[in-house]
Amino acid sequence: MTSPRKKILYIAAHRPGRSPGQRFRFEQYMPLLESNGFDVTHSHIISEKDDQVFYSKGNYLRKTAILFKSFLKRLEDVLKADHFDLIVVYREALMLGSTVFERLLQRSDTPVIMDFDDAIWLQDVSEGNQQFAWLKRPSKTSRIIAMADMVFAGNDYLAKYASGFNTRVKLVPTTIDMDYHSHRKQTNDQDHVVIGWTGTSTTLKHFELVLPAMHQLKKTFGDRMKIRVIADVPPATNGLATEFCKWNLETEIADLASFDIGIMPLPQDDWSQGKCGFKGLQYMSLGIPTVMSPVGVNNKIINDGVNGFLAGNESEWVEKLSTLITTKSLREQLGAKGYETIREHYSLQSFSADYLKYIREAMDIRG
Repeated sequence: MTSPRKKILYIAAHRPGRSPGQRFRFEQYMPLLESNGFDVTHSHIISEKDDQVFYSKGNYLRKTAILFKSFLKRLEDVLKADHFDLIVVYREALMLGSTVFERLLQRSDTPVIMDFDDAIWLQDVSEGNQQFAWLKRPSKTSRIIAMADMVFAGNDYLAKYASGFNTRVKLVPTTIDMDYHSHRKQTNDQDHVVIGWTGTSTTLKHFELVLPAMHQLKKTFGDRMKIRVIADVPPATNGLATEFCKWNLETEIADLASFDIGIMPLPQDDWSQGKCGFKGLQYMSLGIPTVMSPVGVNNKIINDGVNGFLAGNESEWVEKLSTLITTKSLREQLGAKGYETIREHYSLQSFSADYLKYIREAMDIRG
């Protein structure tokens, strides 16, 4: 007789395919779970229509309506909690300071995993909602972690923080599906080299960190160098000629593969320590030579000069990008080594067995 399929509920803010964090923390594992005997449900609170309102300035009444709808959705999740064998909360149940829904979920008969991939105990509010910053209360993160039956942390820094509040912390790195990222970079034989960055409106400030270096490089290399940005909105470049490509899920991989060099600049701050290196992982998974700031997990991903470069200041960005621009063989070498790093250590395929093991372990916590 066939055993009944176990049921997992993932609770997250955004619809499938909308959030990079959700896509690479759990959405890409859903087919794996389904094929291993689990039924998976994804409960989100921000629709595509809501998106246009929620992250823009103003629209206070409509934002209030969205929050009210979110409360009702999470109440529905709580009422259905006992119908599932496991609940996974990505970051938080609700994007406000309250932990009421986490507390109610914890009182159910179903074990709860809390999964996070940023230093969310620090204040970080979108520009369109700065006036609501007081409602966020990022300090609630420690309480959510303490209530969870198990915690998935995206890097060592996050795991160390979580371990101060919970004894069942698993290091679950952000991983890349190598079958999805199958469009390997072919070395550019054209007379120019494309330096690329990808991100969102909330992280464009990180791209702006390298603008002084980019201006210097442009003076040196002129038309031999192009700068391409993939994002939801164009960057402010202070007069630097930049090609803008609007992010599109359907063309994401092909657009990224147009880069000859991928960059991931970050500031040296506590929030960046919590980043999981996602941009760099994407570049490297496509065989794109990558230059990253030596912050947090980037130091673990990149072995400087072997599978990529680390650049900690303007002169290092100029030096290392100049070397890559002028040396095609080095671009090929670092791209190949970076690809192997992702395939062996940061791919969905290499981590699938551990992910399944942790999910099953969490289901058994309450007996």
